Amino acid sequence: MWAISGLLVLVDYVSGTPAGTFFAVIGISLGINDPALAQYVGFGLHLLTGTVAGNIYGQASIFWRRMAPNSYRRGIITGLVVGIALWVILFVPLGTFGIQPILDSFTASTPNQYIYEISNQFEGLYPLIIAGSLAFHLVYGALLGFLAGRMTEVRVFFNQK
Repeated sequence: MWAISGLLVLVDYVSGTPAGTFFAVIGISLGINDPALAQYVGFGLHLLTGTVAGNIYGQASIFWRRMAPNSYRRGIITGLVVGIALWVILFVPLGTFGIQPILDSFTASTPNQYIYEISNQFEGLYPLIIAGSLAFHLVYGALLGFLAGRMTEVRVFFNQK
């Protein structure tokens, strides 16, 4: 989880924005105008979302055998399904109907210069962000599934007799 969030600094690199801007965009879209606070809120919400998604994956695999990561190979496959589902269910709708329209509205009027610069930096990058986020969600899913499958193989959560 931390590794994936750390990799998101690449989004900032590609967009030419300072490190942490991706997370700031999440906070700014929620109405937080302070740059530092927006980054912390965005980072926290991103970690929370990934944690909850991983928990749901674990719970679903207990009750739905088709999602159970019985091996690391099976875990990678089911994890990729989870990554794609997160992208389709959460990222694309939130990005398309929530965050991007808010960023677009800031090109005309913004609460401060920092937000204005961010909205200008991300102008025209929406297709790249959507495609790139699919790649990140696939990496998240594969890593989640691999770890869950590997822990199942070594019987981490079973009574060892």
